[in-house]
Amino acid sequence: MNELVDTFANRLNKAITLRNIKPIELSEKTGIDKSKISSYMSGRYKAKQDGVYLLAQALNVSEVWLMGYDVPMESIPIKDIEKIKIPVLGTVKAGYDYLAQENIVGYESIDNVPDPENYYALQVTGDSMEPLFSNGDIAIVHKQDGFDSGNTCIILVNGEEATVKKVVRMDDGIDLIAMNPYYPVRHFTKNEMNEIPVKIIGKVVEARKRKVFE
Repeated sequence: MNELVDTFANRLNKAITLRNIKPIELSEKTGIDKSKISSYMSGRYKAKQDGVYLLAQALNVSEVWLMGYDVPMESIPIKDIEKIKIPVLGTVKAGYDYLAQENIVGYESIDNVPDPENYYALQVTGDSMEPLFSNGDIAIVHKQDGFDSGNTCIILVNGEEATVKKVVRMDDGIDLIAMNPYYPVRHFTKNEMNEIPVKIIGKVVEARKRKVFE
């Protein structure tokens, strides 16, 4: 998964300059108080999830880009690209078909891809991956067991519900790393990965923030 490479304040200022919009106009478009926007631009405060969404919509940029991640800036209008539907799963467990109908809580649209059968979405619970994912956000996942060190993946531990974490390869196994610093790193040796087991069941390819005003 792409890493945090810039600050919210820098990205907001860049978007405002590129879109040639004044802060007062942005305030009118979003309903966010002008003093708050000034605080965001100066870096004194960072917008909460709903504010990031409103600003991204008004500036026509990706929410994840606006948060400072290494992703394309442009937000592509849905009408301009061909879309396909993939299932959103509430839970993922071992021992049965986790794409079965009873585990599907909804559907998400993604760009047309050559292997749509290998994509699914997972509703994230908890706050261990803040700020990338908040409770209720959606992870778009490519189904695979291979990964590069540093990828954000979906991991199935001991056949329980899946967890989303950054996975780093170590000499004797892997580390599962949360973005929220309050959560400790979980280390699994190669033997533990086989015995518990610990399985990579997908790589996160996109983070979608919950749109609280929909």
